[in-house]
Amino acid sequence: MGRELLEAVDEAEALEALHALACTDGLPVVVPTPERVERFVAASGLDGDLVLGDMGPGLGAATVDLVAAAAVMAGCLPDHMPVVTAAVQAVCQPEFDLTEMQATTHCTAPLVIVNGPVRQACGFRSGFGALGPGFRANAAVGRALRLAMINIGGGRAGESDMALLGHPGKFSYCLAEDEEASPFTPLHVHRGFAPEESVVTVVGAEAPHSVICITDADDPDSPLRLLRSIAAGIANMGANNAHIGGRGMVTVVVNPDHAAVLERGGYDRAKLAEALCELAVNRRSQLAELSPAIGAAGSPDDLVRSVRHPEDLLVVHAGGGGLYSMVMPSWCAGPHANRAVSQRVDLNPACAIPGLGL
Repeated sequence: MGRELLEAVDEAEALEALHALACTDGLPVVVPTPERVERFVAASGLDGDLVLGDMGPGLGAATVDLVAAAAVMAGCLPDHMPVVTAAVQAVCQPEFDLTEMQATTHCTAPLVIVNGPVRQACGFRSGFGALGPGFRANAAVGRALRLAMINIGGGRAGESDMALLGHPGKFSYCLAEDEEASPFTPLHVHRGFAPEESVVTVVGAEAPHSVICITDADDPDSPLRLLRSIAAGIANMGANNAHIGGRGMVTVVVNPDHAAVLERGGYDRAKLAEALCELAVNRRSQLAELSPAIGAAGSPDDLVRSVRHPEDLLVVHAGGGGLYSMVMPSWCAGPHANRAVSQRVDLNPACAIPGLGL
């Protein structure tokens, strides 16, 4: 998108110009007028020309003002701006492999997981339908990151974004963790942050794969059955993790009812990740039948893990109670295997700005 200031007779003409220039995600956007962008820069508490990082594959400099333009276009509120800047900073870290992620033929998209007080302050959804429509903060923040990836990073479908089909999370992919109802340590605390800090964790992920398990509080086998169901979703032999897993990460979203079953079974976050790593396996012979070119040398009876280490599992507590939890496999490629990155959200600047209604 650069810094060229476009002119139009009205907002309708400006919107059509943005579509014609391939600056949108295909949906209507809020026109990023200078006044709107300036308000969002002010809400960030940062200088407009500050570079947050370089966004691949075009290696465009993600300055605060350009990120603000993406946030305006996405329909964010100024209050959302610190979360958007944190998400941009996260994907610009080398271990996220943004350049390779944008250019791959895989369908991966950045999933934004929000933790800490910013969830309530900005109205992020963590319960029923958290990954669906109807929630402005979730939809707008996830979309702002994508628009930045398009206009700053240059990731355009069929040109530099080579995903064969993509998935709907490439429009927006964002949810909050339900920390209050969770039996597990919050994700950001598990990753080294203080409980009172606000944090975004961004990870490359496929679309959610539903995992069904009918549990029974009186059945002592329910926790193990649930673990096996989730592990089966992780070890799905059509996903990259099964074949080149050893490198990649997997996100598991556990709903409140399933989390309660696991808690009764004595599983905390660490034990849960360890158990899933042990259970999410396939025999090498089965994998070789599907992908002989990928299979590594070894005995046909070897059990091949889909996730090598427990720390490669991101466990999130979210959603409504019921039969379904979710598994998001990953791409597993790139120099760093597209690692998850967590970034603290600095809310202080936005809270200190007078006269902007923040």
